[in-house]
Formats: sequence, C-alpha cells, structure tokens
Amino acid sequence: MQKIIAAHDKFFVLAARAKPVVVLLSRVSLGVLFAQSGWGKLHHLSKIVEYFTSLGIPAPQLQAPFVAGTELVCGVLVLIGLLTRLASIPLICTMIVAIITAKRADLDGVTDLFGIAEYLYILLFLYLIVDGPGPLSLDAVLRKRVRA
Repeated sequence: MQKIIAAHDKFFVLAARAKPVVVLLSRVSLGVLFAQSGWGKLHHLSKIVEYFTSLGIPAPQLQAPFVAGTELVCGVLVLIGLLTRLASIPLICTMIVAIITAKRADLDGVTDLFGIAEYLYILLFLYLIVDGPGPLSLDAVLRKRVRA
C-alpha cells in the first residue's frame, strides 16, 4: 500500500508540473479553433447569413458579422491569453445559441449534450474563466508587471 501511495504522490507532483503546459495547449487549441471559425465566417458572410436565416435566428444580416467578429476577436484573445476570462464569456454565449438553434434537433435529452462539441467548448471556457489562462499567457505577464 505504501508503494501505491508513493506512486500516486509522484504522479500528482508530475501532473501539477504539467498543468501550465496543458492549460496552454487547451487555450491555444480553443483560440485557434475560434479565430479560424470567425475568419472563415467573415469571408463567407452571405453563406452564414443564409444559414442563420434557415435556423430562424433573428436579424441574420446583423448577427452573422457580429458572431464572426466575436469568434475572431475573442478567439485571438484566448489564443494569446489576453483578457482570457472576459473573452471566454461571449464565446460561451455563441455556443449556447449554437446549441439552441443548430443542435436542438440532435438533442433528445440533457445527456445528449455530453456528446456535442459545443457543450465541451462551453466547459473548457468555463474552466478558463474559473482557473484563468495559466502562467504562460499575456494575462500572467501583465499581472506580474502591474504587481511590480
């Protein structure tokens, strides 16, 4: 039993050391994904307006560029780790709207949420809001400078 506890403790120490890199990889992945999505939407606005219209989203001519810009700007902010907590909030909102509009037909119950990417993105953004962007971010650099 002693060996199991020692192995567990070593693993816990290694996992704690890896946390900044794991948070960085998660944040960068989300940032790239949303920045690319926003960029793509901005370059194909007419198709996005059509899609939003088919989903019954009100004022699709206004919503499409707004969502595209939000995804691009907030995605870049998350990517570089600047204002990460704040930038995560509008991205969560876009994912909630996506679930309500585009994914609604795929959901028969609450447990169906667990299998869709939009829900997992919401959870990752919530994690970033609660725990922050990690020490390998511009937020951390700015925090150090402000304290100095």
